[in-house]
Amino acid sequence: HGRLNSYTATPSPNPITHSIFSTNYLNLHCRSLPCSLRRLSTQTGVRTEAPHVDLNPLAPRPRHAFPLLKPPQRNNISSLPSSVLAEAPALRWLIVDQNQLEGELLEGPALQNHTELRYLYANHNRLTAVPPGLPEGLRQLRLAYNRISSLGADAFQHLQHLTVLLLQGNRLQTVPSDSFTGTLLVCLFSSVSFVYVFVGFPYFLSVYCDSNLTDHSLHSDGSLSSPPGLLALDLLDLGENRFKAVPAHLPPSLQQLYLSGNNFSELGEGSFAGLDRLKYLRLSRCGLRSPGVPRTAFNVSTLVELDLSYNRLAVTPTVPNSLQYLYLEANEIQEFKVSSFCQDKGPLSYSRMRILRLDGNKMSYSQLPVDWVYCLRVLHNIFI
Repeated sequence: HGRLNSYTATPSPNPITHSIFSTNYLNLHCRSLPCSLRRLSTQTGVRTEAPHVDLNPLAPRPRHAFPLLKPPQRNNISSLPSSVLAEAPALRWLIVDQNQLEGELLEGPALQNHTELRYLYANHNRLTAVPPGLPEGLRQLRLAYNRISSLGADAFQHLQHLTVLLLQGNRLQTVPSDSFTGTLLVCLFSSVSFVYVFVGFPYFLSVYCDSNLTDHSLHSDGSLSSPPGLLALDLLDLGENRFKAVPAHLPPSLQQLYLSGNNFSELGEGSFAGLDRLKYLRLSRCGLRSPGVPRTAFNVSTLVELDLSYNRLAVTPTVPNSLQYLYLEANEIQEFKVSSFCQDKGPLSYSRMRILRLDGNKMSYSQLPVDWVYCLRVLHNIFI
């Protein structure tokens, strides 16, 4: 229970149980776990979770229970040696938030053999690139608030099970066409042409190959290996980067896309084309102006929630009938157009809007047109 000083290296996990090792908020002044604690953990199967240390040897834990490695946060760890990870072969969670990790997160492809790893959190560090050699089974990758300025073509290759990717607060300006999406392989075997399309990829790279193909997703025996690209990605956060336009080549599987805090000022035609599953879109604090937002910008029939707060819009933007939550607070809106919410008129043509925020704009409730209630007939709350 003693409070020591400040960590500069990652302590080894419990070499016997590989259970939870968490010294969060303890400031240890050594380059490895003190011998006394290492010996104690070896003898008793210690499970340390700040601020308590469980020293009960009467409840033995199986080797693969609680496979989580959580080195101290808010410390000065600058590297994560592969020797540390080697002692936790069943690792499922790796949390190294709020440290001083620089350059590559790991010493070589140290994570490739950790086939059980599902969650990697390395927020608030000094990383300049996505860690290499990530295991295929990864479900969540959180690299927010680092110094990543570019994405390699193979940064997320084979991460077809990844569902959450957080990259907000970095220095990204563009997304290469093949960072998130996969490929179309066209292979010619003698006089017969076989076309293999990986469903869901809007951008393709045609590769002509022969029967000796062994290093691509299509093998010579006709079998398919795991295709590259983010097939299952549900949430992508690219907020607070340096994008001047909505990135192209985004995974079509996305349901949540967060782009707040960039500097768009305008949206191109079809900025969100191909995102046929998108439900939640955040574009607050992007400097958007009404002339730069075309009528078809948000023409996504699956959209449920849209955040356009803290921009410079002067007119209510056109949104799909399916939208239920629209946040337009703190803009410069002076005109409320019913046609922004109901493009057609009729007994069955009405908006599904439930919450509409217009507070902090340049209009009052009295400026609403008289027929707005027929369009927004299921509205629960409107804030002006």
